[in-house]
Amino acid sequence: MHACMAIACAAMLAVTPRPAGAAPGDAGPGAATRAPGPISLQDDDSRTVTLAHPAMRAISLAPHATELIYAAGAGGRLVGVARGSDYPPAAGALPSVGDGLAPDPERVAALRPDLVIGWLPGGAAPLLPVLRALGVPLYYSDPRTLRDIPRAVEDMGTLFGTQAVAAPAAAALRARIDALAARYAGRRPVRVFVQAGREPLYTLNGTSIVSDALRLCGGVNVFADAPVTAPQVSAEAVLAARPDAVVAGSANPASLDATAAAWRALGLPAALAGHVVGIDADMLYRPGPRLIGATEKLCAALDAARQGAAAPPSR
Repeated sequence: MHACMAIACAAMLAVTPRPAGAAPGDAGPGAATRAPGPISLQDDDSRTVTLAHPAMRAISLAPHATELIYAAGAGGRLVGVARGSDYPPAAGALPSVGDGLAPDPERVAALRPDLVIGWLPGGAAPLLPVLRALGVPLYYSDPRTLRDIPRAVEDMGTLFGTQAVAAPAAAALRARIDALAARYAGRRPVRVFVQAGREPLYTLNGTSIVSDALRLCGGVNVFADAPVTAPQVSAEAVLAARPDAVVAGSANPASLDATAAAWRALGLPAALAGHVVGIDADMLYRPGPRLIGATEKLCAALDAARQGAAAPPSR
């Protein structure tokens, strides 16, 4: 994930049998697990969204929403996705409707959706006239905390009628969150700098879902009180904050090595102690199911910093 995309994402967080060749979480048109009928659900923009029946032809305008839909067992109902929806791999084969923050109305209309799932109201603005004309509901998905993620999986199950898959998937995610909370409760706080971009240098404040993950691990965001979600900061400000660890969304080991080397050159104690942690940027910055796995890695790395050991390699 490019740094600008990571910053944008942060600023705005029981297996059932399936047909041969289908991707995990891939429900086909006949796989609804509830009787057809009207569905009303409040979205994350506090709007009540009503569908005449479970969605059968949906478009996702955000990579995290795509992941939530697959986790809920409804991947087979997707007919289009925004650019960047590359997980699970099956999503990458779906038709693109362009950038999620500026989708192409003509491509959307051509796919004949019966539901569009967006992330930010501003990003979906170009679609509003065509969706109104077609009578297509628009649902906003914007998980703000880790515990919002299993709830979002359940909501997707409601929208698509795949509750039999969504409910156990959500329960499994909740169990993992609960296990982390129990394991790391009461541990010594670790001061953390979250690096969300390198040139220029960006971070995330305390309202971000990544900060919620930090809190679960006993981490303290050194820029939690910044007035905007993704502020630009100086290297001098980071040095003055004296974090115990640096957490960076990384695309590959080489980018993590470069980040660690840059902080070592500046004499940051956390970097000199080996406490620069790299986590796959898509896992860390998308508010979807994989963020739970990223949080498990994050907690282990912060525990190493807490104990004075070098952070384990994390991707």
